[in-house]
Amino acid sequence: MVVDLPDAVLFTCNYNRVRSPMAEALFKRFYGTRAYVDSCGLKPDPAGDGIDPFVVAVMDEMGVDVAAHQPKTFDELEDDSFDVVVSLTPEAQHRAVELSRDRSVEIEYWPTHDPTLVNDGSREAMLAAYREVRDTLSAAIRARFGTPSTFGG
Repeated sequence: MVVDLPDAVLFTCNYNRVRSPMAEALFKRFYGTRAYVDSCGLKPDPAGDGIDPFVVAVMDEMGVDVAAHQPKTFDELEDDSFDVVVSLTPEAQHRAVELSRDRSVEIEYWPTHDPTLVNDGSREAMLAAYREVRDTLSAAIRARFGTPSTFGG
């Protein structure tokens, strides 16, 4: 079954280091180039470290390479003409609503847990928290945009 996708989708969060790049990569994995997808954050990456290493690890488990992702802000987007903007944090939701004031765009808010808040010192606990976010986003993307016609994992 071919899914009727929007032409362009944007996923947003606070720093574009964890949740939104995960969602972008999952969307690309599920739907390939059938729709344009991007992600951004509200604020620049505070330490300039790039994508969170735990994101790289849990996405690698699915065969998805996100290591080259460079966090960016709303102001750094090459294009801001999106059909659907999905905010994953309350702060990003406010900015997305501002983006939609002068254009026709669907704004959605998917409250998504911040796995960086799991701080018990155990690598396994951290990986479990990131996997939970990955799997939650995966299910939400498929529920919203339809079952991918080709999914390899």
